[in-house]
Amino acid sequence: MRVRIVIGVVLCLAGLVWIAQGTNVLHGSGMSGHGQWAVFGVILLVIGAALLGWAWRLGHRRSS
Repeated sequence: MRVRIVIGVVLCLAGLVWIAQGTNVLHGSGMSGHGQWAVFGVILLVIGAALLGWAWRLGHRRSS
């Protein structure tokens, strides 16, 4: 379960960075200002959130 949480958090953070770079909020990269990176970031964020939800449900089920 901890592995899912760590991977989920990392994916969410990476997704947020990609969204910020793709929307040109975060400058200084070749990805800055390119909209496809914002789309990839949203996808990564959704996958990370799904992993976190899955880990939470498994942990919640075990504690019941």
